[in-house]
Amino acid sequence: MSVSKHTKTLLMAFGAALALAGCGNGADKVVSPGEGAFPPAPPTTPPPTTPPPTTPPPTGGPAADCPTGLANVGTVANGTLRACQLPNLITGNLVLRKLAGTIYVINGQVNVGEDLGGDATKPIAGRQAGILTIEPGVKLFGSAGADSLVINRGSQIYAEGSSTDPIIFTSRASVEGQTNIDSMGQWGGLVILGRAPISACPGSTVSGTPECQAAIEGISNVFYGGNAPGDNSGRLRYVRVMYSGFQVSPDNELNGISFGGVGSATTVDHIQVHNSSDDGIEIFGGSVNLRYVVLTGNDDDSLDTDTGWSGAAQFGIVIQRAGGGDRGFEWSAIRRTPYSTPKVSNFTLVLRENGGAGIMLNQGTQATIINSVVSRPTGSKELLAIQDTDTKGTFQSVYFSGAKAFLDTRAETDFKAGTNNSVGASTLTNTFVNGANENAVPAFSGTTGVSPFFQSVSYIGAVRNSSDTWWQGWTCGLTADTACR
Repeated sequence: MSVSKHTKTLLMAFGAALALAGCGNGADKVVSPGEGAFPPAPPTTPPPTTPPPTTPPPTGGPAADCPTGLANVGTVANGTLRACQLPNLITGNLVLRKLAGTIYVINGQVNVGEDLGGDATKPIAGRQAGILTIEPGVKLFGSAGADSLVINRGSQIYAEGSSTDPIIFTSRASVEGQTNIDSMGQWGGLVILGRAPISACPGSTVSGTPECQAAIEGISNVFYGGNAPGDNSGRLRYVRVMYSGFQVSPDNELNGISFGGVGSATTVDHIQVHNSSDDGIEIFGGSVNLRYVVLTGNDDDSLDTDTGWSGAAQFGIVIQRAGGGDRGFEWSAIRRTPYSTPKVSNFTLVLRENGGAGIMLNQGTQATIINSVVSRPTGSKELLAIQDTDTKGTFQSVYFSGAKAFLDTRAETDFKAGTNNSVGASTLTNTFVNGANENAVPAFSGTTGVSPFFQSVSYIGAVRNSSDTWWQGWTCGLTADTACR
């Protein structure tokens, strides 16, 4: 994502709504019943347990019908799964249960709650919040670029899978077994919006106030930002998003997961984005923290940050596929305070031969990268580029391996100013597991001083050795026997 794109986004924040034109298919014509069919409840705690569906699941084949409030739109996967379509507006509580022979459908823009505005102490009168809870093992799909799940400001999602039963957001083509290693852009994506401060303030408004808000990319007339750094948009745990991403218009795209103004009380851990046609994850401002992140095969940047993100991320695997992928990290902000202050620890980036800079620090960014590994096994593109004088990188215990480490002396100076940073040969095994050279680098001991979110560790990189298995079971595509489907 270029800097010019974010300038355009800011200028459009209170302008005309973005059009999602020409994205639909036949499924877009299906009316989604059940809007407003769920009892209202404040979005502060997970919803209570709801009774099971009245129709018991069959012992094999598709379920006979869908739970109350969801539309039965037929079957998919050669008639083996009942397709149950979500309403376009979810208010109150909705629980998506793991039911035999059932899969859930995202058709068009599915909103969880109405936008309550940027003031956490005074929600917009007359609007309703929503809570969406998704049980472990549930699978949802979209069929077209306009199909997206949007969690609006003041509402929450509780999508909590497990290491053996992750929650999967994917495309219909994937459900039908019609994807391959380069499939992408087959539905929209997941968008989570909160009321934490951002830097993309319109006019003379001030960051951290309800008036400092911006329109999120890829969605029509939907906003993020506000006055609550500790805002809570719910929990994402053991979640996989596949084959998403869609270009609504030039420089205006949906990503795998977009976080806009999401606050620090939101829990995000054990998440994978695979083969997004734009960025894997893009974080627009806010203070959300992430832990245990896997980004594979994404066609633009794997982790993109913008508009004043002040959070942290620890333990991440980034692997580009041979056929696509630009930058591993692209971090930027508008040239105004507060600058973006992204902080990452224990990431391993494995870059393709013909991709962009491994790490691009763009304008208005004061970044900290510690205990990490960046490797480009083949190719000559630089591993680190720094955009301008508003931008600075702080590096501690970072190991680079590749034919060209730095774009210029500016990047080299920032890198060498830190402690225990070095450039050498890669000894990574099984693509992303530390070898002798990586484990020889002393770990930076001050991680918790950089961010209280960070755990103290004694090694660099995402995966210390073959016994370090946090990524196993819930991910796909990292090993030959776990192909993404």
